[in-house]
Amino acid sequence: MWKLWLKLPLIWRILIGMALGMIWGVIAVLIGAEHFTSDWISPWGMIFLNLLKLIAVPLIFVSLVKGISSLKDISKLSRIGLKTLALYITTTLFAIVVGLVMVNIINPGNTFSEEKKAEYLAKYKTTIQEKEANAASQKEESPLKIIVDMVPENFIKAASDNSKMLQVIFFAILFGVAMVSMKRKKVRTVRRFFNGLNDIILRIIDLIMLFAPYGVFALMAGLVVDFGGDLDLFTALGLYALTVVIGMFTLILFFYPLLMRIFTGVKARDFLKAILPTQLVAFSTSSSAATLPVTKEQVEKELGVGEEISSFVLPIGVTINMDGTSAYQAIAAVFIAQVFGIDLTFGQLLMILLTALLASIGTPGVPGGSIVMLIIVLSSVGLPVEGLALILGIDRPLDMLRTAVNVTGDSAVASIVAKTEGALHYPPKKEVDLDENGLSLN
Repeated sequence: MWKLWLKLPLIWRILIGMALGMIWGVIAVLIGAEHFTSDWISPWGMIFLNLLKLIAVPLIFVSLVKGISSLKDISKLSRIGLKTLALYITTTLFAIVVGLVMVNIINPGNTFSEEKKAEYLAKYKTTIQEKEANAASQKEESPLKIIVDMVPENFIKAASDNSKMLQVIFFAILFGVAMVSMKRKKVRTVRRFFNGLNDIILRIIDLIMLFAPYGVFALMAGLVVDFGGDLDLFTALGLYALTVVIGMFTLILFFYPLLMRIFTGVKARDFLKAILPTQLVAFSTSSSAATLPVTKEQVEKELGVGEEISSFVLPIGVTINMDGTSAYQAIAAVFIAQVFGIDLTFGQLLMILLTALLASIGTPGVPGGSIVMLIIVLSSVGLPVEGLALILGIDRPLDMLRTAVNVTGDSAVASIVAKTEGALHYPPKKEVDLDENGLSLN
């Protein structure tokens, strides 16, 4: 039985854990086992959350340094590099705006009753008061305070506080740029160190995600108990998932095809047909890194992108272009705020946009990486990370869709860069199989 459980894909184990957690939570409410659940089951959910928090700082620092230092080829392909970075940043910003617009239109978190919001406000009153106090003090600060706060005076101190992630990101960027500006020979050992460290951190994430089904079970059980089995919880989760799905399909079906039509002349239907295999692989693996070989093959053979462009643009996209992830983080942050009854200011929404943009650069193209980055976004505006309990159970299916969005964005940007460099040959010439007489077999 245990071997059969381990053979199940992680997504199914997480879904089973979520379902069983909800079922147990309802049973606990019915039989009066709330205290047992709170004392003996919920703590395992907190352990899972703490594991995610534990890896947040090293992941963002190492991933960013490794990602930026991999842009060494920009010295030879500066023009292509600048175009690539500009397009990736632009598409990511648009994706975040789409997420913010969708979540504020649908308001999935507002399905909670005022009584339930009051309960959550009381439960996390201290955290919310601290956030409000910080917001009040910031009103009296200089408009450039946000930039000042991004520059740490002590990196070790910043790294010890998850709410100082922007300072960690700033130092990681500075560190990575310094590596790129030096001769490769001098930093060879450092590069190898970060490559190895990155592999170790990704392995730690894999280990943490093995615990995910049990952590999700505990979180969902505790959550249902906290809400007394209220159906508002399930309604809100359904609307939250619907909001994410609408946002993702807006990018896939409208935004990227429109970019392709405007800048490359490729029709939307042809573009979507060409990258469908890439999207399916991305959806099934939840890993843009694992999908890279398929992405490269499809954009070259089906969209006519030159190999010299795809070989440069796509690997960078796996590292820094996370449009789906960024839109999701914006939706999730605002959803959690709505559940807690917290009205976000325009400045806080801008902070979410900025932090989601920067955090997406450090999100690894592997399953589970975006959850760690979401902690950064939540912390940046003072939202309690306990709100993750609301969305972790249904995160993996949405993660699959987010990955499909990410690789779609990579493909579109690669095509546009190729077009501007005269390296897009669409429609591509199909290889023709000939018989022994030189006649086509196709």
